[in-house]
Amino acid sequence: QVRLVESGGGSVQAGGSLRLSCAPSESIFRFTTMGWYRQAPGNERELVAVIISGGTTNYADAVKGRFAISRDNAKNAVDLQMNRLGSEDTAVYYCYATKRKSYGPPDVYWGQGTQVTVSS
Repeated sequence: QVRLVESGGGSVQAGGSLRLSCAPSESIFRFTTMGWYRQAPGNERELVAVIISGGTTNYADAVKGRFAISRDNAKNAVDLQMNRLGSEDTAVYYCYATKRKSYGPPDVYWGQGTQVTVSS
């Protein structure tokens, strides 16, 4: 069973930075996509950033220019660098990964979530 272990959440003041890391239990290159979702209280879970196996990245409009997703091959992890954080970024952040199958929809895996709290 694939496990995704997140780290790096915490509390920060507005304007600050945090770096989240997601380490899967197998090679990051075995996944078709890896990325981050977030869910704030009372809101639906929303996509934050994704990195596709070829290296292409996509971001939610709300985080473009502030967040950066990257692969760390040495750590076998996918990181999310979050800069210029605001209170609107407060949420539980979930790492996710997909793995293509020879037939049917891809397998989807989720981490346990890590809390990010931004105080103004």
